[in-house]
Amino acid sequence: REAQTKLPLEVEEALRKAYDREENEIARLQLKNILENIKLARELSLPICQDTGIPYFFVELGKNKTKKEIEEAIIEGVKLATEEIPLRPNVVSPLTRENSGNNVGYRMPIINWKLSDKSYTEIIYFPKGAGSENMSRLKMLRPNESIEDFVLETVKKAKGNPCPPIIVGIGIGGSFDFSAKLAKEALIRDFSEHNSNENIAKLEERFFKKINSLGIGPMGVGGKTTCLKVSIEVASCHTASLPVAVNLQCWAHRIARVKV
Repeated sequence: REAQTKLPLEVEEALRKAYDREENEIARLQLKNILENIKLARELSLPICQDTGIPYFFVELGKNKTKKEIEEAIIEGVKLATEEIPLRPNVVSPLTRENSGNNVGYRMPIINWKLSDKSYTEIIYFPKGAGSENMSRLKMLRPNESIEDFVLETVKKAKGNPCPPIIVGIGIGGSFDFSAKLAKEALIRDFSEHNSNENIAKLEERFFKKINSLGIGPMGVGGKTTCLKVSIEVASCHTASLPVAVNLQCWAHRIARVKV
């Protein structure tokens, strides 16, 4: 319920600052509506968006719990939340399109596991809607191709579809599958944090400015703010490859963390 009804304060503040500096009246109206939506969702304890996403979890498994315990608790929690909050049933079979009705299905919820020696287990819930996910892209670039060009091309092609102002998670390197995982992990980083590597942090800032210069604006109506944040994660890769994944996230950056 915390993730679905309350936007992180840092994200809300970024949207408020975007509203204050925006000069395009239509863009200001979009941002005003977004801020009002956030306020009402918090006050009424209702979902921020009608697309309550698919259930995506990151688990750092400590010594105090077993994988089976956490997995069973997550599955039951998703079923309960779907009924009580309520959440829109979004999970279907990819082939028959049959809806499970409770946001649980084959290999769903998605749970990413990381082992830890800590005395507690940390769980991150990151519901991801289809509007922004459908606009995300992955490409196996040649080593001499431009990462920046691919990132900007992805945002330009997306236009207003991912419900900007967006947050952009970028995974560079690794392999075909791992670059996508890195892009998703970039999105769950604390909103106020940059990459700890100074050069990568500078690249985040460069891409942030470039994306906002596109003028797509809130909900695609034009304006100064297309992007609220860019986060980049990297991994070493094969000498002949340059995998790059760009995972777009809408303004409704829903995320919650709990330690058990």
